[in-house]
Amino acid sequence: MVRERLADYRDRVRGQLLAAFREEHTPHQVAASFAIGIFITAMPTGGLGIGLFFVLISIWSWISKPAIFASVAVLNPFVKPVVYLASFKVGAVLLGSESVGSLDGTATESAWVAIQQLLLGNLLIAIALSVIGYVTVLHLTRAHRRRSRQRTGTSLLSILIGFFRRK
Repeated sequence: MVRERLADYRDRVRGQLLAAFREEHTPHQVAASFAIGIFITAMPTGGLGIGLFFVLISIWSWISKPAIFASVAVLNPFVKPVVYLASFKVGAVLLGSESVGSLDGTATESAWVAIQQLLLGNLLIAIALSVIGYVTVLHLTRAHRRRSRQRTGTSLLSILIGFFRRK
């Protein structure tokens, strides 16, 4: 059952990214769209991130819809708890906090420390995942398009010639 779900997620990510690779968006736009999606999905938005995707898509036409939505499949319900746990730990290290359970304070103080740890760590992890996602998808988009041109026999020179002939 878990294997089937993981295979389903993998196929969904692959399908979304292949659709993004085939779009007319530039490799930078595809990679930036994915990175924005990863950043928003990694943050603790409580599901509001998907709504934000629709707002961003309606505002900016350069955003690749398949690429931004592929991020949801990457940071799926299996991965998200790991991101939050790592965020909490990173925040604790950066804030010099001890574990929340060992604090001598009220529940409110402990909750505030935990929220600070989570948000700071989550922000840094979201940035790191976005940068990694951008670089990876930029490389994959370029490689996919290069292979597609080679398979069809289309060279960069013939693309440029066709472009200038239309003018």
